[in-house]
Amino acid sequence: MARFLRWMNPFRAAPKRDPEAHMTLLQHLDELRMRVTRALFGLVLGTAVGMVFATEVLKFLQEPYGREFTVLGPTGGVVAYFRVALFIGAILSIPLVTYQVLMFVLPGLHPHEKRVLLAVLPVVTLLFLVGVVFTWYVLIPPALGFLEGFEPTLFKPEWTADLYLSFVTALVFWMGVAFEMPLIFFVLALMGFVEAGVLIRQWRIAVVGAAVAAAVITPTVDPVNMALVVVPLLALYGISIGLVGLGASIHKRRISATS
Repeated sequence: MARFLRWMNPFRAAPKRDPEAHMTLLQHLDELRMRVTRALFGLVLGTAVGMVFATEVLKFLQEPYGREFTVLGPTGGVVAYFRVALFIGAILSIPLVTYQVLMFVLPGLHPHEKRVLLAVLPVVTLLFLVGVVFTWYVLIPPALGFLEGFEPTLFKPEWTADLYLSFVTALVFWMGVAFEMPLIFFVLALMGFVEAGVLIRQWRIAVVGAAVAAAVITPTVDPVNMALVVVPLLALYGISIGLVGLGASIHKRRISATS
């Protein structure tokens, strides 16, 4: 049991390796398995915590709807309850999952680059929470108002708990993930895969990509809700350019130091 707990410790230092040595494919797969297992363990643990608060979160999510949820089967309420518990677990496990992803990448970096990434790690959770807050208070109200008031003489909205909660939780979660875009670009820059100049020159593609992402994330195709998503995505792209410049500078210093 003690050995299992030591192995599951997400902050356990990795075994020291010769920086000149290369991991084999099987070693990479074994480390990937370990990281995925720990991430899943964090998700399960977060979901267990989420079960404690699922009822209160359900009441909170119910507020924009304004009435009791409709269920169409005997298990509808149970499915909705555990959907929310899983949603809470996914949010709580974001820092651990991100940490495991970074630890899978970090062995190929120098110590000072590891320190930079670990210092940036709290920003992951912050960006995700900013995305969640933005979605809930800025995007959800007009989106639900538009959907509920669409052609009222033709359609009577009677949303089931399963469909309503899957819609709201998916929208909130993926917008939170989208707000982590600057960190993704920063890591790519540290790896030498992207430079700020490239992002600046490809701003037109970024605008089109933001519009496509908004069309996928937002539930409606009206210009108001599209703009509510596109504007912050483009702002995040601008932040990404600054972080890419920093990451590229770190990468170039590493190359110069080793040459």
